Amino acid sequence: MQRFSIKDIEALTGIKQHTLRIWEQRYNLPQPKRTTTNIRYYDDADLKLMLNVSMLNRFGVKISKITKLTEQEIERMVLAYMEKDQSDTVLTESLTNAMLQLDEMAFEKILSKNILQHGLEKTMLEVIFPFLKKIGVLWQSGNINPAYEHFIANLVRQKLMVAIDGQYKHITPQTKKFILFLPAGEPHELGLLFANYLIRVRGHHTIYLGQNLPLADLVSVSNAYKADYVISVLTSTFKLKDTQDFVKAIAERFPLAKILLSGNQLLNKGIYIPKNVMVIDDLERFTRFVDTLE
Repeated sequence: MQRFSIKDIEALTGIKQHTLRIWEQRYNLPQPKRTTTNIRYYDDADLKLMLNVSMLNRFGVKISKITKLTEQEIERMVLAYMEKDQSDTVLTESLTNAMLQLDEMAFEKILSKNILQHGLEKTMLEVIFPFLKKIGVLWQSGNINPAYEHFIANLVRQKLMVAIDGQYKHITPQTKKFILFLPAGEPHELGLLFANYLIRVRGHHTIYLGQNLPLADLVSVSNAYKADYVISVLTSTFKLKDTQDFVKAIAERFPLAKILLSGNQLLNKGIYIPKNVMVIDDLERFTRFVDTLE
């Protein structure tokens, strides 16, 4: 059982601490537990309840009405509203609930339904990546265990791998060739996998080399493959000098290819960008770039 502070409940549900205290005094909701040293905390069941309460409240149901319902009635009402409202906010809260409950079936249902209705590309751009950004902030601030993020990332990764496998195209003279990889120390793969999918679905060819690839090994592959573009992502915490050294090295080793780099480590860091390097600040921009290729 995980323990949450009132600050954690605020971060995960969006309900202000002041409001939570008023609800506790007026409606006895939520009901905090106390440690042997009299420190207040909330458990997993409390968090699940408050996520549902938060969703109903967003749907316009007054807290005075919600507190008269049983937890089962609250859950049924939430499900009924979710069937009618598929806004990004509702989807994000639903995914958060599924994540914190480690409910793979619920997450799979939400994800599959959105992919069926809107397609994988739109679902990733408008639902999954905003959701993962929120989860990343919560993880960095210590509000959630990073294991939850890994749980969700692996489910999304499975979807992307299946979609990528279904997009194989034969190489033609017009086909652009891409190499995608992550340098040593960079574990965040979903953005690169999605880029792989976007490239393939538009008829181009990719070689996906994955994580922890030394530049020397990349050069030997590129010499044989003769890539038009080399793509990598830097989102983990690297020292400024290490990031600059990486950018310089990859630009020098691939003078005839266009280098596409993305990630927080390249934004607003004062990094010198060589002429054959392009920094992609978001996936929508990358999508537009790939759409322009002939």
